[in-house]
Amino acid sequence: MAAQQLEEKLTCAICLGLYRDPATLPCGHNFCEACIKDGWAHCGRECPECREPFADGAVLRRNVALSNVVELVRAAERGPEPEPGAEPRPQRHGHPLELFCRTEGRCVCSACTVFECRLHERALLDAERREREAQLRASLEVTAQQATQAKAQLQELQQQSSQIQSSACTLATRVSGKFSCLLQALEMWRALALKGIEAAKAQALAKAQDERQRLQDHLEALAHHDCSVRDLLGQLDDRTFLQESQLLVPPVPLGPLTPLQWDEDQQLGGLKETLSKLGGLLLEERGHPGMPAEAADLGPMEAPGPLTPVPSPVCPLRRELWQNYRNLTFDADSANRYLHLFRQNQQVKHCHQARGQASPGSFELWQVQCAQSFQSGRHYWEVRTSNHSVTLGVAYPELERHKRGTHTDNIGRGPCSWGLCVQEDGTQAWHNGEVQHLPAVSGRLLGVDLDLALGRLTFYSLKPHTQPLHTFHAVFNQPLYPVFWLLEGRSLTLCQQPGAKLLPGSQEEASGLC
Repeated sequence: MAAQQLEEKLTCAICLGLYRDPATLPCGHNFCEACIKDGWAHCGRECPECREPFADGAVLRRNVALSNVVELVRAAERGPEPEPGAEPRPQRHGHPLELFCRTEGRCVCSACTVFECRLHERALLDAERREREAQLRASLEVTAQQATQAKAQLQELQQQSSQIQSSACTLATRVSGKFSCLLQALEMWRALALKGIEAAKAQALAKAQDERQRLQDHLEALAHHDCSVRDLLGQLDDRTFLQESQLLVPPVPLGPLTPLQWDEDQQLGGLKETLSKLGGLLLEERGHPGMPAEAADLGPMEAPGPLTPVPSPVCPLRRELWQNYRNLTFDADSANRYLHLFRQNQQVKHCHQARGQASPGSFELWQVQCAQSFQSGRHYWEVRTSNHSVTLGVAYPELERHKRGTHTDNIGRGPCSWGLCVQEDGTQAWHNGEVQHLPAVSGRLLGVDLDLALGRLTFYSLKPHTQPLHTFHAVFNQPLYPVFWLLEGRSLTLCQQPGAKLLPGSQEEASGLC
């Protein structure tokens, strides 16, 4: 008991262990030098027991006498060194360590159970080890489950981050395009506004010139009259004076000055209204053929309405194609699991996370086809892509749903489909496994013209101007479905034309689709 009390007296109040390099504060309390310094690093410089402040200039000094006492206690606890092969002995009682005190958490001997651990919970060493091993193995299972969960969450986080990056990139591209279109429209209105101001200025200045000429002519007439009057006043002959004075007629009075027509508010009134409407196009997703400039690409999309009086710059070829425009929608059952549909099945986007189980009729490749098909007549549709690395085309209903070979898509790889693949470095036209290489295009806005009567399929690039890319000639003897392939992270939108009509007898009309 005395040894235990001595050990308590030599215990640091911070680390609860025997002093190591004990230092004494001015208040008389002792602590391990490392403990008190660490405590001061996180709290105030004061004694942890009595809270007496420690002066900033004071220096900690080692308590030599206390250090020596601690060393003696440590040596007594260790006892003599055991001989090689001998059983371990306890620190104080000289008996084998056969038990484990669960209350104090240390190995003890039989003497400890009498003198120190009489009322404590104890167990045999091997029994305690087995129980501890079982606890550790259970903890391994828990940590393994946590590791699996953390890896799954990390993967989900990476997928979400990739989706955010892809969405941000697409959004930035779209907003940049909107601003470009807005700037083009603003430039057009600026030129028209300046032209109108110049015309109004020229008209007002022409009237000013006419008025100036009238005033100058009147001044000359007055000067001539004054000269005649002065000559007549100097005439000495009375008869001559009287005869000539009757013939002298003064100039007609000048009259009021004609005001010039110039009104700044009239010049700016229409422009202010136009700019107000134009600002609403910035974040609109859809356009209208009546729009000025290329806001929303002047394509078959919805918009707040036309802005007059600027004429639409859509080329005649594209306007002619619009006469056969078809509004399409995607067939959800045909879409690959990684292709997600939005906006009433008018937009498709490749995402890193699958939607779930694949439908029986879905593509194994990253492809989707439209719900509409065509068997006769002439039909035209337009699509907007987020970037390159997309394929669009038409195919018979028998187009293979499963992957065959090494190609990432099967559009144009066989005899039942025709496709145009838009890549960053070039464009490829595919049919029956044969390819024709074409120059690179922007590929952001594309058109497809299908004339079944003439057996002609033509792909168009619509930006910066309408131009044909490639034409297929074939005898189409089955219904044709528009079909598309997208690289990961890409999106594609089916442009909608307000008021698009169906030709009589088309496959769409027969099936009730619009």
